[in-house]
Amino acid sequence: MVNERYGATRRALHGVAELLLAGPQHAASGHIKLGVVPGGIGTTVAPHVAIVGAEVVAGKTRIAMNGRTVRDLGAELALAPTSLAHVYSDVTALDPDEPLAVDEESAVRICEVYALGDSSLRSFAPSEEPVLWPEHFDIAITLDNVNYGITPGDAGIETPYMYVGPWHVPAADDFWNASFGATRDVPATSDEVVAFFTEGRHRLGA
Repeated sequence: MVNERYGATRRALHGVAELLLAGPQHAASGHIKLGVVPGGIGTTVAPHVAIVGAEVVAGKTRIAMNGRTVRDLGAELALAPTSLAHVYSDVTALDPDEPLAVDEESAVRICEVYALGDSSLRSFAPSEEPVLWPEHFDIAITLDNVNYGITPGDAGIETPYMYVGPWHVPAADDFWNASFGATRDVPATSDEVVAFFTEGRHRLGA
């Protein structure tokens, strides 16, 4: 069971990623894709903004998120909080004026999960570019109509997990244990993640 601090931190980081990273990026360029940066996650085109652990970073400006609101952070970074409701329906429930609850240890863990996902996906499929999607807050690739990814958790599974999600899901068995495919807790090493992705691909006959 995930602790309360982790769940609140994941919710806060998700909201900041959507409203201050992907939202302003989409307004400027039409792109919502985010990616992994050293120590955290960030935009892929301007404006260049990142979440690094418990801080939001833009250029030389670093601001601790805990106790602040998205609107406050945006004002300091000269960014207007921007919803993506016109792009997808499952938007963050975080209010721009809601104080953020960000636990540093949990924030660092979330960033570590993304770093592990990025490196594992690149090892598994070197020709593919992993994307951190703001809607579901996961980092993933799609290969031969199968989604492979890692997430720090969500409403369905609150703890970090990796998944193989075929567009056509096989019948449930010892491997396919979710309605959308297969999931496992995030392991300690990239080799273990790659092994899981590889097994999923082989079971699908790829």
